[in-house]
Amino acid sequence: MKKFLTTLRNIWSIDELRSKIVVTLSLIFVYRLGAYIVLPGIDPNKLSALSGNAKGGALGLLDAFSGGAFSQASILALGIMPYISASIFMQLMTILIPQMQKVQKEGASGQKKINQWTRYLTVVVTFVQAYAYVTYLRNLGKDAIIDSFSAYFWLTTPIVLTAGTLFVMWLGEKITDKGLGNGTSLIIMIGILARLPRSFMQEWNAKIATGTGGILVFVIEIAVLVAIIMGLIVLIQGVRKVPVNYAKQIVGNRQFGGARQFLPLKVNAAGVMPIIFAQAIMFLPTIFASFETTKGIAQVASDPRNFIHMIVYAVIVVGFTFLYTALIFNPKQIADDLKRNNGFIPGVKPGQPTADYIGSVMDKITLPGAFLLAIVGILPGFAQRLGITQGFASFFGGTSLLIMVGVILDSLQQIETQLLMRQYDGLMKSGRIQGRSSSVSNAVI
Repeated sequence: MKKFLTTLRNIWSIDELRSKIVVTLSLIFVYRLGAYIVLPGIDPNKLSALSGNAKGGALGLLDAFSGGAFSQASILALGIMPYISASIFMQLMTILIPQMQKVQKEGASGQKKINQWTRYLTVVVTFVQAYAYVTYLRNLGKDAIIDSFSAYFWLTTPIVLTAGTLFVMWLGEKITDKGLGNGTSLIIMIGILARLPRSFMQEWNAKIATGTGGILVFVIEIAVLVAIIMGLIVLIQGVRKVPVNYAKQIVGNRQFGGARQFLPLKVNAAGVMPIIFAQAIMFLPTIFASFETTKGIAQVASDPRNFIHMIVYAVIVVGFTFLYTALIFNPKQIADDLKRNNGFIPGVKPGQPTADYIGSVMDKITLPGAFLLAIVGILPGFAQRLGITQGFASFFGGTSLLIMVGVILDSLQQIETQLLMRQYDGLMKSGRIQGRSSSVSNAVI
């Protein structure tokens, strides 16, 4: 306890770190405040239909990422997701289109261009999703739309929703520039955490209603949740260290290189993207739920407790893990960077043999990482089968838990870096905290 208090005092004594924490908390408070401001022309007392519909599938995921703003018809209902979609699209384009790759390799100026194109694409994506949300409100929340405002609702709502998403995007960028951690990731995490107290109380009340034994079951659930979080931390921070030697260089009277370092290859290089892709694919059959021939398939696809759903979901996650890792991980570029910096892997020739060796090592560690990621993805379904309420079960795995753990690790890593720069002890005695932000390309340089 004394060590913990000393660490907090050290954190608060650093002016720069204290300023970053205050700015981050202030902007997050503004975001959460905006999530409770209802769209013009909506009666907030008649939104029960939206809350009941946004519990599963893609709508449930969107509502979770927006902290409940989607089901509350807030001005921030679309949240940061249009920006995320635009960013993923631009990331894939920089991999698939050679011209985009050239722009990305231009350094800071190229990255500035890509960021600007991402913002323009965000506006387009938001407008499309905003009109879809208007249709959604007219179908399910038509009783909540005030009659005197219904004639203007289709025009004002897309404008307000687009402005709200751009405001959230601006908040995220300000947190990244002036605050602590990645602003976009923090905003998503705060939206997910906003559901935790209510889900916690629902699970507590459900177990209390079963009698005295329910309290013991609840304690066991919390213990299992802590164990899952600890395992997930190991998965996120797990790396395979490939030894790298650098040749000695004599420049004047000084010697450069000659040191032995390690190339950290992450077990879970794909992050949360395979689970997001898998959820999107599993949601597609639910679009045809109204047809009699596809009704059974849609029911299986929308029920995370179904064993067939779990098997298909796990296979998709494993497949997308390999696919996305192959897209974002370039062994050839890493081998070229090593050769350019006079680095080599002991026993492996520079150039293409090095690229082949790094690729083979990455394939070997991606396989267990993909299986573990698939297990994490289907854990909420198992939790529901064991009697845990749907809201609380979502925190036992899946996208929510992965994002929460990853963002918290990233933020703690930045805090620890600030402490070590000023000669303070780190946050842990056993070693350094590793977040998701450490990339292979940065490690090589």
